Amino acid sequence: MYSHDTQIRVRYAETDQMGYVYHGNYAAFFEVARTEAFRQLGIRYKDLEADGVGMPVGEIRTRFRRPARYDDLLTVRLLLKQPAEGSRVLFEYEIYNEARELLTEGHTLMVFVNTATGRPVPIPADIQAKLAPYFSEEELTSPLTPPAPKLPADSPAPAAFIKGNE
Repeated sequence: MYSHDTQIRVRYAETDQMGYVYHGNYAAFFEVARTEAFRQLGIRYKDLEADGVGMPVGEIRTRFRRPARYDDLLTVRLLLKQPAEGSRVLFEYEIYNEARELLTEGHTLMVFVNTATGRPVPIPADIQAKLAPYFSEEELTSPLTPPAPKLPADSPAPAAFIKGNE
C-alpha cells in the first residue's frame, strides 16, 4: 500500500455562505493530493502529457462526515490500497483537520488514455515500476478486481474520453 499526506489551508474563497468548504472544492483537493503524491514518486503529469498520455477521472465519490471551514489546515491523505491494473488506478482519500478528526472520505478512479484518441492505454511501465515497491508480489500478480472486459481494437472509446465530446 502506498500513502502520501498533503496539507492544504482552506482559503476564504473555498467556503460557502454557511462557512463550510463548498462541496465542489473537494475534487480539487483530491487533485492536489494526486499531483503531489505522484511528484513525490518522481512522476510528473506534465511529462505524461508530453508523452501523449492523459489521466481523466472515470469516477469520483465523496462522503462528507464533518465540515471543513475557512483557515482549517487540512491533511489530505492519498491511499493506493491496490496496485494499478490495466488502464486504471484507484486513488482513495481521507481528509483530516488539525484535531485529526476525519472530515471527508472519497475516491477517484483514473483512466490512462491516449490524448490524441481518448482511448484507454496500459499504465506506462515507468509508473508501474515506481508503484511496484509498495505492493507484495502476490498483490502484483493476482488481480484484486475482476478484469475489465477486453474490447476489440476497433471498438469505440467511451464517449466521455473522446476529444470533441466536452
